Amino acid sequence: MIRSNTAVLKQCRETTALNPVPSASCWSTRNACAQWRWRGHNELVSLKRFRARFRRRVHYRVTRAGVLFVLALALTGAVAFFSGNNLLFLVFSAMAALLLVSGFLSRLVLAGLEIELLLPEHVAARMSTSARVRLRNLKRLTPSFSIELAGRPDSSGETPSILTAPVYFPLVPGHATIETAINVVFPRRGRHRENLFVLSTRFPFGFLRKTTTVTLRRETFVYPALEPHPGMEVLLDAITGEIDTQSRGAGHDFYRIRPYEPRDSARHVDWKSTAHTGALQVREFTRDQEAIVDVFFDRHAAPGHREFFENLIERCAFLVWNLADRETPIYFRSQRFSFFFPNDGEIYSILRFLSLVEPLMALGGDQDSSELPIDDSTLQIVFSAQPRDFEHGGWTGARIVGPGG
Repeated sequence: MIRSNTAVLKQCRETTALNPVPSASCWSTRNACAQWRWRGHNELVSLKRFRARFRRRVHYRVTRAGVLFVLALALTGAVAFFSGNNLLFLVFSAMAALLLVSGFLSRLVLAGLEIELLLPEHVAARMSTSARVRLRNLKRLTPSFSIELAGRPDSSGETPSILTAPVYFPLVPGHATIETAINVVFPRRGRHRENLFVLSTRFPFGFLRKTTTVTLRRETFVYPALEPHPGMEVLLDAITGEIDTQSRGAGHDFYRIRPYEPRDSARHVDWKSTAHTGALQVREFTRDQEAIVDVFFDRHAAPGHREFFENLIERCAFLVWNLADRETPIYFRSQRFSFFFPNDGEIYSILRFLSLVEPLMALGGDQDSSELPIDDSTLQIVFSAQPRDFEHGGWTGARIVGPGG
């Protein structure tokens, strides 16, 4: 059939040289050849994908049971050879076949498996996060038995695995998907693109432990660690108390009833509560304008202060996260970034910036206008690896958090 199509195409070329318009038979033959080539290309791609899954590099490790079985096999073979006993030769052959079948079945069990990791939208570093993993068996009929999924550090060994504990799958039916819950821990902030996992099995007899490495390429933004550092909880309580103090004022919304103080106006005396308690009581109202926390994160850091810079990032992330949890308005600023919570969006925008921020080279000189306080009435907090640059730069009333807290 292919030879006849080639002959027709040759005839079509000769006819086209004399007549620029090809005949209908030429067009049909060309379409048939094109469809045949496309079908062959798809089949070749599918075959390559299957071979890639089947030929995934597998590592072998002989277990203790395997060592004992090999010793028993060698002993049986030696006795059968020196004694010439046919029964021992049969036993030796059966044991050798059992060992070969064990290796083939374990290799077949690991073939055709795919992993899918389902992570939540928001993940913080060094915090145990609930996730889900899907193990998919691409084989149509052959099930996979006794599969263990574990994590693996990266090639350099510096970054540990995100999977905290191995996951065991006793059975994965053919052409089926098993989903289970896991806990993952990302070691550091930033953009994570690649995660390594190990699939292993000792099926069917436990003589060999076969493992294969699976690489999951998925971009995940990990926020800085939100755990408290020394002194940050004290700072958070102080800021919350100051906000609570500033929230009391001459507004219209009732706040509380408290004992009378000399600076209070007589028109705020609550006579009913005074008569009930026997002491002067006054009504207190909230301010119409909420207190705003002005947070400035300085990206300038001297060479060799990378650890200090990471420490400041985590302190800043802890503070803004807990202030946002208390529904406190935050005006967050840094070099080339500004965000007003909650008007501009959710607090996750600030955490995402802190997850990707990199230090700038420390330069001397005057501060830029964007690095000055927006208003003297706001609560000002500065995070900087060089606190002295802000002590005399317009932030006289600010709380400055340096590398040491």
